[in-house]
Amino acid sequence: MIKQFDTAISRQGTLSLKYDGVQQTFGKADVQPMWVADMDFAAPEDVVTALKNRAEHPIYGYSMAPESLYDALMDWMRLRHSWDIKREWIVLTPGVVPSLSLVVASLTNQYDGVIVQPPVYFPFLSVANNTGRRLIENPLVLTLDNFGHSTYEINFTHFEECAKQAKILLLCSPHNPVGRVWSKAELQTLLAIAKQHDLIILADEIHADLVYPDAQHHVLGTLDLEQDTVITAVAPSKTFNIPGLGLSALIVPHATHRKAIQSHLAAMGVSVTNPFSLVAFEAAYRHGHDWLNALLAYLYETRKMVMAYTQKHLPKITVVPAEGTYLLWLDCRQLGLSDHDLQQLFLEKAKLALSPGTMFGKGGEGFMRMNIGASQESILLALHKLKQALS
Repeated sequence: MIKQFDTAISRQGTLSLKYDGVQQTFGKADVQPMWVADMDFAAPEDVVTALKNRAEHPIYGYSMAPESLYDALMDWMRLRHSWDIKREWIVLTPGVVPSLSLVVASLTNQYDGVIVQPPVYFPFLSVANNTGRRLIENPLVLTLDNFGHSTYEINFTHFEECAKQAKILLLCSPHNPVGRVWSKAELQTLLAIAKQHDLIILADEIHADLVYPDAQHHVLGTLDLEQDTVITAVAPSKTFNIPGLGLSALIVPHATHRKAIQSHLAAMGVSVTNPFSLVAFEAAYRHGHDWLNALLAYLYETRKMVMAYTQKHLPKITVVPAEGTYLLWLDCRQLGLSDHDLQQLFLEKAKLALSPGTMFGKGGEGFMRMNIGASQESILLALHKLKQALS
């Protein structure tokens, strides 16, 4: 099954943002796209079949989520993450990014503090401003682990000061873009501080299924024994490469929080589901176990390949070893380039379109984010291009 990920599938002309939108985003069409966080792999066959079967019915009207969809999500969380969630905890939403604003708008008031931990997925940074709240930054700390590898840690002393003046923390777990999978001890410390200061935590765990063998993801909600602090956002979108379909879920054990979110969602008048997102969501969680296991094995080999290549041929670029996600955080500061010149190096000389680190806020200067969710042949080609550009 792993070999299926070596198959090259052209995405040109499919209205792909990653490929067909590269000219508009980067001003160049002759570059290899490695930016948008979707993969170049075909979705699981069971998902494709479910979509085809639904498409055969020629009416695509307003749709309801069947109970079997909720069962599939509950089974997935129990089998993959050892978390028994209740049916009533689940609130379907039109995507994890919209869920960030939805939760903040539902559970906080104007000018309340919203904590984020940069460098972080850029929508986190805009939620506070878009909802009229105060952005409070608790920057991650770049350090070295026991093996001398670059890694990121949470500054808990500073976090506690932030918690005193905030209402909610937007936690990225696993973390995009730095690839950290937070340890159980780190999450317990975070949760203890949050409870001490009545801080709600919205845990974006969209990458929870994409964790490498040398790490272990802990669902923060399983540590919240009182079930009054944590709201968890999940989706099959990143796991099974179906982000264009949009459907996600919030897992909200606290009844008051859940009611407020549901009321706000209803007031928005947004149609959460469509006939295709429903069947894909259920098929992915019901039948995607073997496909995901194969994907993880493939991505693990790709990650090792990139790290070995950079160590040998690109000594001035350090790959922060990702513990999860298919995104690699490249430390390019030894090149001694400004962020503008660094982006030009990748775009103009290497012909590679990566996400510049400055998009992710403080601490992103001198970094680039590389998407390795593609065939190993194409990733190796990109590395060769970068080597030639630096030679």
